[in-house]
Amino acid sequence: MDPETITAAVANNVRAQRAHRQMTLDELAARSGVSRGMLVQVEQGRTNPSITTLTRIADALGVTVARMVEVSDTPVVRIVHSTDVVTFPHGDSSTARLLVGTDAPAILELWDWRLAPGDHHDGDAHPPGTREMLTVLEGRLTLSVYGKSHIAEEGDAVVFNADRPHRYANEGDVPLRFMMVVTEPRETPDR
Repeated sequence: MDPETITAAVANNVRAQRAHRQMTLDELAARSGVSRGMLVQVEQGRTNPSITTLTRIADALGVTVARMVEVSDTPVVRIVHSTDVVTFPHGDSSTARLLVGTDAPAILELWDWRLAPGDHHDGDAHPPGTREMLTVLEGRLTLSVYGKSHIAEEGDAVVFNADRPHRYANEGDVPLRFMMVVTEPRETPDR
């Protein structure tokens, strides 16, 4: 899918989700931590927002990143063809591919991550109750949560509470690939 189509889809979806919630740009800016100016650019299709920006907007609207980049309505059975998968470049040779996602009844996203040696991604804290599950397909993952590092080798699986800042890092000298599922409750649990 070409970048212009994705940019237009993001613009339409952010505008529609904000309007559906009767939220002003200022309210969305306050909830998401994304500046009003950036939100205007996103809604007018004048910029391609980063994963972090899209995640903050999606979290503030209570939908998945997948919903933000969705080009059409979701049918009962939805097959996302490889040509329709949205890829977010990260650094010079790393990528995060959002394979598929849902926003009802629970928010779910399936990601395919590839990190080059020495690369990392800092994830913001998701809403309370969000969990991430992943499996390392190639290489070695260093996952840091609350300043503590955990090593996951090829074939290992991990689950953690993602409602706190976290980091995925490839501290090895070979490429890292992992698949990740993000699950976020529709309603924020009481703490």
